[in-house]
Amino acid sequence: MTEAPAALRSGKGHRDENFPVASHLIHPRHRGAILAFYEFVRVADDIADHATLSAEEKLTHLDALEQSLIGKNDDVAQGVALRGALRERNLSPKHAQDLLTAFRMDVTKLRYRDWDELMNYCSYSAMPVGRFVCDVHGESRSVWAANDALCAALQITNHLQDVPPISAVSTASMCRSMR
Repeated sequence: MTEAPAALRSGKGHRDENFPVASHLIHPRHRGAILAFYEFVRVADDIADHATLSAEEKLTHLDALEQSLIGKNDDVAQGVALRGALRERNLSPKHAQDLLTAFRMDVTKLRYRDWDELMNYCSYSAMPVGRFVCDVHGESRSVWAANDALCAALQITNHLQDVPPISAVSTASMCRSMR
C-alpha cells in the first residue's frame, strides 16, 4: 500500500452530496457522530471507486480502514475518529463494517443476478446508514424494518439514475425478471 487512504479522496465532502448530511434538522448533539460516520464512509467509497487502484489495492486499503475502526491501529484518521464517536455513545462498529462489506462487493462484483442479490447488497450498502442514524438517535430496533425499506428504495433509486433510458417494454420485462 503506497498511498494513505486520505490521499485517495475524491475531494467530495458532505456539502456536495445530493442528500443532507448532518443538516440543521439533526440535533447538534448528534451531528458530530453522523459526520464522523460520513467521513469514514466517504473515504471507503472513494477507495472502492478509485480509477487507478487495482482491486487488490482497493481491498487492502479497505482492510486498513477497518483495522483503524476496530482499534487494531491508528493509521487512518477517519477510522480513529469514528471509533471515538462510537465509543462516546457506546455504539458498535457493525454498521460501518457492513458498509465496508458493501464496498468490498463494489470492488469484486459488478452485477447482481436477481432481486434477492440486490436486496442482499442493500442490506450492506444502504440499510446500515439508516440504522446508524437510528442508533445515534436512540431509536428502538423496531423501526429498522421501515428504515431498511426506505434505505433500499433510496439506494435503488440512486442506481437507477445512472441507467440509460430504456423502452417501456424492456422495463416491464426487466421488472418481471427481478421478481
